[in-house]
Amino acid sequence: MSEDLRPLSVVTGASSGIGYELAMLCAEDGHDLIVVADRPEIVEAAQAFEAMGVRVQRLMADLATLDGVDRLLELVGDRPVDHLLANAGHGLGHAFLEQPVAAWRHVIDTNVTGTLYLVQRVARPMVERGRGRILFTGSIAGLMPGTFQAVYNGTKAFIDSFAWALRNELKDTGVSVTTLLPGATDTEFFERAGMQDTKVGQGKKDDPADVARTGYNAMMKGEGDVVHGLRNKVQAAMAAVTPESVMAEQHRKMAEPGTGDDDEEIYQKPLG
Repeated sequence: MSEDLRPLSVVTGASSGIGYELAMLCAEDGHDLIVVADRPEIVEAAQAFEAMGVRVQRLMADLATLDGVDRLLELVGDRPVDHLLANAGHGLGHAFLEQPVAAWRHVIDTNVTGTLYLVQRVARPMVERGRGRILFTGSIAGLMPGTFQAVYNGTKAFIDSFAWALRNELKDTGVSVTTLLPGATDTEFFERAGMQDTKVGQGKKDDPADVARTGYNAMMKGEGDVVHGLRNKVQAAMAAVTPESVMAEQHRKMAEPGTGDDDEEIYQKPLG
């Protein structure tokens, strides 16, 4: 494919985990890349993408800040973005009242504020051109009250809902909006969230490459949302019919600090 004809994909949170794998799928399909993360590992990740034979620009920036998003937008410039994979996000474990304000604000500003600012700025030119694809990394966590993970689950509930609303607003524009809803995935998420000593932190997790493939395929097909994996599909279905008080208690058993050494495999059971 000619370099001038290659699509451009922007992937956030691309230094590791699901974001890294999403960027790799874009590169495998011959997309030029702009990748961003808030960690220095983005340098090594970009080198891996470049080895796929595509042009790659990288940026280390904190997308919880408007300045960080603006730096990314400056890198994009006037180039048309064909795919925006809004994957940047992180979690926060432990009881809400014990969390510093700066910590829970950073989760909200990364998962919600920065994401919406970026999507709004990138989607407007997409609509003007009449084409483009947007993929949000949501979570099945957004379908349930997140006891000991309350802020994170709340942000994902927002994203899961917001993405469907935006999809409807853009339904006649040629721009598709897709939401990937993974469950627990084998990434650095639980370490960064301080949840290594929890049941979910120590439980079985999905392969991020498999999760990314599920989301990428759904985006390319223009689907509305996709839940990765049978176990997660069961949990999502149960969340739709289970009282929130019950789900909150089940989440406590998965995410309460110090429960990781318990022999009972609570996380392997469907919610409810």
